[in-house]
Amino acid sequence: MTTNDILRRVRYTFDLKDRTMVDIFALADYEVTGEQVVGWLKKEEDSEFLKMTDRELAVFLNGFINFKRGKRDGQQPEPENRLNNNKVFQKLRIALNMKADDILDVLKVVDFQLSQHELSAFFRKPGNSNYRECKDQVLRNFLLGVQLQLRPGDTGSEPVAG
Repeated sequence: MTTNDILRRVRYTFDLKDRTMVDIFALADYEVTGEQVVGWLKKEEDSEFLKMTDRELAVFLNGFINFKRGKRDGQQPEPENRLNNNKVFQKLRIALNMKADDILDVLKVVDFQLSQHELSAFFRKPGNSNYRECKDQVLRNFLLGVQLQLRPGDTGSEPVAG
């Protein structure tokens, strides 16, 4: 999944308006414009499409954690320059305050089976012998499961911007 795909899915799942998304970036001490947000939400074929960097998505996800859980006092975490699905999954887990059982329940909504052991491997440090790379399919199913829990009866289609 691209950074833009992830941003689009999070926006749609949580029904975030453009102004709210600008505010989420601000919660991570990062300033963006509404035009940037709209550009990131466009499809790749669109002439106004803007490619989102890993760092920009990391900032958004850090802001999303603050948005969902409240901003911590002091210095904000430094956004990563490189993101992978494991880090994205970890940040979403923190933002949504989910434990392993909660995540497994979300995955059951979309009929995606994963053991607790397999799940915990995604949240280990890359050097750990039990670390496992989170594939796009896992992250996509997790985001879809959260979407279906928050928006029951939804067909899964998502608008581009609004």
